[in-house]
Amino acid sequence: MASLSVAIAFGVRLLLVLLFLPFSALDKILNFRGAVGQARQAVHATAPAVVLILIGLCVEIGMSLCILTGTADRAAAFVLAGYCGVTALLWKQFWAQGDFWAGGKGRELFWDFLKNFALAGGFLLITFGTGAGTVQDFLADPLGSSHPYAIADRARP
Repeated sequence: MASLSVAIAFGVRLLLVLLFLPFSALDKILNFRGAVGQARQAVHATAPAVVLILIGLCVEIGMSLCILTGTADRAAAFVLAGYCGVTALLWKQFWAQGDFWAGGKGRELFWDFLKNFALAGGFLLITFGTGAGTVQDFLADPLGSSHPYAIADRARP
Protein backbone atom coordinates (compact mmCIF):
# COMPACT_ATOMS: atom_id res chain seq x y z
CA MET A 1 0.00 0.00 0.00
CA ALA A 2 2.89 2.37 0.73
CA SER A 3 4.27 2.10 -2.80
CA LEU A 4 0.82 2.84 -4.24
CA SER A 5 0.59 5.95 -2.04
CA VAL A 6 3.99 7.18 -3.25
CA ALA A 7 3.07 6.43 -6.87
CA ILE A 8 -0.16 8.40 -6.58
CA ALA A 9 1.60 11.34 -4.89
CA PHE A 10 4.20 11.37 -7.66
CA GLY A 11 1.57 10.97 -10.38
CA VAL A 12 -0.47 13.91 -9.12
CA ARG A 13 2.61 16.13 -9.05
CA LEU A 14 3.62 14.91 -12.49
CA LEU A 15 0.21 15.86 -13.87
CA LEU A 16 0.62 19.38 -12.48
CA VAL A 17 4.06 19.95 -14.01
CA LEU A 18 3.62 17.94 -17.22
CA LEU A 19 2.71 21.05 -19.19
CA PHE A 20 6.05 22.63 -18.28
CA LEU A 21 8.38 19.64 -18.05
CA PRO A 22 8.94 18.32 -20.62
CA PHE A 23 6.53 19.89 -23.11
CA SER A 24 6.75 23.68 -22.77
CA ALA A 25 10.45 23.61 -21.91
CA LEU A 26 11.20 21.32 -24.84
CA ASP A 27 9.16 23.52 -27.18
CA LYS A 28 11.13 26.58 -26.06
CA ILE A 29 14.40 24.74 -26.69
CA LEU A 30 13.46 23.23 -30.07
CA ASN A 31 11.66 26.34 -31.30
CA PHE A 32 13.67 29.02 -29.55
CA ARG A 33 13.20 31.57 -32.35
CA GLY A 34 9.41 31.11 -32.26
CA ALA A 35 9.39 31.41 -28.46
CA VAL A 36 11.34 34.65 -28.66
CA GLY A 37 8.88 35.89 -31.28
CA GLN A 38 5.99 35.18 -28.94
CA ALA A 39 7.78 36.92 -26.06
CA ARG A 40 8.34 39.96 -28.30
CA GLN A 41 4.56 40.42 -28.35
CA ALA A 42 4.84 41.50 -24.71
CA VAL A 43 8.19 43.34 -24.63
CA HIS A 44 8.62 44.45 -28.29
CA ALA A 45 12.43 44.03 -28.31
CA THR A 46 14.57 40.97 -28.99
CA ALA A 47 17.08 41.15 -26.12
CA PRO A 48 14.47 41.35 -23.32
CA ALA A 49 12.42 38.67 -25.10
CA VAL A 50 15.41 36.32 -25.08
CA VAL A 51 15.92 37.01 -21.37
CA LEU A 52 12.24 36.27 -20.69
CA ILE A 53 12.45 32.95 -22.53
CA LEU A 54 15.62 31.95 -20.68
CA ILE A 55 14.02 32.85 -17.35
CA GLY A 56 10.93 30.90 -18.38
CA LEU A 57 13.07 27.87 -19.20
CA CYS A 58 14.79 28.03 -15.82
CA VAL A 59 11.46 28.36 -14.02
CA GLU A 60 9.77 25.59 -15.97
CA ILE A 61 12.61 23.10 -15.58
CA GLY A 62 13.92 24.02 -12.14
CA MET A 63 10.61 24.49 -10.34
CA SER A 64 9.10 21.39 -11.95
CA LEU A 65 12.04 19.28 -10.79
CA CYS A 66 11.73 20.69 -7.28
CA ILE A 67 8.04 19.80 -7.19
CA LEU A 68 8.68 16.29 -8.48
CA THR A 69 11.53 15.60 -6.06
CA GLY A 70 9.96 17.33 -3.07
CA THR A 71 12.95 19.66 -2.68
CA ALA A 72 11.73 23.11 -1.56
CA ASP A 73 8.55 22.08 -3.33
CA ARG A 74 6.30 24.59 -1.60
CA ALA A 75 8.44 27.54 -2.71
CA ALA A 76 8.75 26.07 -6.21
CA ALA A 77 4.98 25.64 -6.44
CA PHE A 78 4.54 29.25 -5.29
CA VAL A 79 6.88 30.42 -8.07
CA LEU A 80 5.06 28.33 -10.69
CA ALA A 81 1.69 29.68 -9.50
CA GLY A 82 3.01 33.20 -10.05
CA TYR A 83 4.45 32.16 -13.41
CA CYS A 84 1.01 30.89 -14.49
CA GLY A 85 -0.59 34.17 -13.44
CA VAL A 86 2.00 36.34 -15.17
CA THR A 87 1.89 34.35 -18.41
CA ALA A 88 -1.92 34.53 -18.39
CA LEU A 89 -1.82 38.31 -18.00
CA LEU A 90 0.89 38.80 -20.65
CA TRP A 91 -0.11 36.28 -23.33
CA LYS A 92 -3.76 35.36 -22.75
CA GLN A 93 -5.26 38.85 -22.97
CA PHE A 94 -8.77 37.86 -24.00
CA TRP A 95 -10.04 41.37 -23.20
CA ALA A 96 -7.78 42.93 -25.85
CA GLN A 97 -9.30 40.96 -28.74
CA GLY A 98 -12.60 42.80 -28.84
CA ASP A 99 -14.58 39.83 -30.13
CA PHE A 100 -15.36 37.90 -26.94
CA TRP A 101 -19.11 37.57 -27.46
CA ALA A 102 -18.71 36.85 -31.16
CA GLY A 103 -16.88 33.60 -30.34
CA GLY A 104 -13.54 34.54 -31.89
CA LYS A 105 -9.99 34.72 -30.58
CA GLY A 106 -11.04 36.52 -27.41
CA ARG A 107 -13.21 33.63 -26.28
CA GLU A 108 -10.43 31.10 -27.06
CA LEU A 109 -7.96 33.11 -25.00
CA PHE A 110 -10.47 33.42 -22.15
CA TRP A 111 -10.45 29.65 -21.62
CA ASP A 112 -6.64 29.54 -21.77
CA PHE A 113 -6.54 32.44 -19.30
CA LEU A 114 -8.79 30.54 -16.87
CA LYS A 115 -6.79 27.33 -17.31
CA ASN A 116 -3.63 29.19 -16.33
CA PHE A 117 -5.28 30.42 -13.13
CA ALA A 118 -6.76 27.00 -12.38
CA LEU A 119 -3.28 25.48 -12.73
CA ALA A 120 -1.97 28.20 -10.40
CA GLY A 121 -4.58 27.04 -7.88
CA GLY A 122 -3.21 23.50 -8.07
CA PHE A 123 0.29 24.78 -7.37
CA LEU A 124 -0.99 26.85 -4.46
CA LEU A 125 -2.41 23.66 -2.94
CA ILE A 126 1.14 22.33 -2.82
CA THR A 127 2.35 25.64 -1.39
CA PHE A 128 -0.22 26.16 1.34
CA GLY A 129 -1.80 22.73 1.76
CA THR A 130 -5.44 21.84 1.71
CA GLY A 131 -6.59 23.47 4.92
CA ALA A 132 -6.23 26.63 6.94
CA GLY A 133 -4.05 24.83 9.48
CA THR A 134 -1.33 24.10 6.93
CA VAL A 135 -0.79 27.68 5.76
CA GLN A 136 1.36 28.36 8.83
CA ASP A 137 3.72 25.54 7.81
CA PHE A 138 4.64 27.42 4.63
CA LEU A 139 4.91 30.78 6.37
CA ALA A 140 7.18 29.30 9.05
CA ASP A 141 9.52 27.58 6.56
CA PRO A 142 8.91 28.67 2.96
CA LEU A 143 11.91 26.77 1.58
CA GLY A 144 11.06 23.58 3.44
CA SER A 145 9.71 20.47 1.84
CA SER A 146 6.19 19.17 2.18
CA HIS A 147 7.75 15.65 2.24
CA PRO A 148 5.35 14.38 -0.41
CA TYR A 149 6.64 10.82 -0.44
CA ALA A 150 6.84 10.21 3.31
CA ILE A 151 4.49 7.57 4.63
CA ALA A 152 3.09 8.67 7.97
CA ASP A 153 2.50 6.12 10.68
CA ARG A 154 -1.20 6.16 11.30
CA ALA A 155 -2.75 4.33 14.16
CA ARG A 156 -5.60 2.17 12.96
CA PRO A 157 -8.74 1.95 15.06
